[in-house]
Amino acid sequence: MISENQEIIWPGLAEKNIRLYLKREDLLHPWISGNKFRKLKYNIEEAQKKGATTLLTFGGAFSNHISATAYAGYKHGLKTIGVIRGEELEGNWIDNPTLKQAYDHGMRFHFISRSRYREKDSLEFIASLESHLGPFYMVPEGGTNTLAVKGCTEILNPIDTGFDFVCTAVGTGGTIAGLSQGASPNQEVLGFPALKGDFLKQEIKALTPRDNWALVADYHFGGYAKMSKELVGFINDFKQVTGIPLDPVYTGKMMFGILDMISAARFSEGSRILAIHTGGLQGIAGMNQKLQKKNLPLIA
Repeated sequence: MISENQEIIWPGLAEKNIRLYLKREDLLHPWISGNKFRKLKYNIEEAQKKGATTLLTFGGAFSNHISATAYAGYKHGLKTIGVIRGEELEGNWIDNPTLKQAYDHGMRFHFISRSRYREKDSLEFIASLESHLGPFYMVPEGGTNTLAVKGCTEILNPIDTGFDFVCTAVGTGGTIAGLSQGASPNQEVLGFPALKGDFLKQEIKALTPRDNWALVADYHFGGYAKMSKELVGFINDFKQVTGIPLDPVYTGKMMFGILDMISAARFSEGSRILAIHTGGLQGIAGMNQKLQKKNLPLIA
């Protein structure tokens, strides 16, 4: 499936002779959008090949991956279980837009403490889940594994070879690893992490043999799901000017970073840049709940 590249018209681009496009992966599917569509594609095929009847995965209260997995299971006739970080959510999850949406698509939840959640990759913990919940095909947190990377290599296609830079937001590293493998020899892939910390480099290196990528760690706005008035204002301005909605956790920060780097002349004049819209727009409703509680401006 090929998604549309939409040119971004923004102050300062023409003066620097830079052309910026956004690949509208968010439009691939209304529920399984962006990189989640790519990451789940081959995992669903593998689950069906193995005769699995249940998908189990992990995520937090506003996880795009939880929402997408729920619908993917619903679409393909598979039961889904979400192991959710934060046992305090068990009594009031129905007020959470992401979890309510996942439940409406058939997902059932297993809430665990944050300390227990940190054990999610251990074989002992996975065995205990299977003993308690029954057999399942497991999809990792964020959907990232070798099958997800395979799916993400398909984001780029022959019409994209003319771009000098390919940019993506980074969560668990699967998308940038796939883009790295799918990129042309002339292209550099830039990742904009949504999390603080340098640990992602090693995880990405384990997912791709290529060294054509780099991380830009200046635009996480304090860490995962952290927001500011400046970022909310930018997301709203971007939508007003371009007509394109951005999610607050990933693509909003990436686009802020790209345009800030262009303004600071960190891209050469004449560069052609392709940014990937990885979807995640379902998370806006939940983020607005958090912003409202803090008396901060809302995302339009």
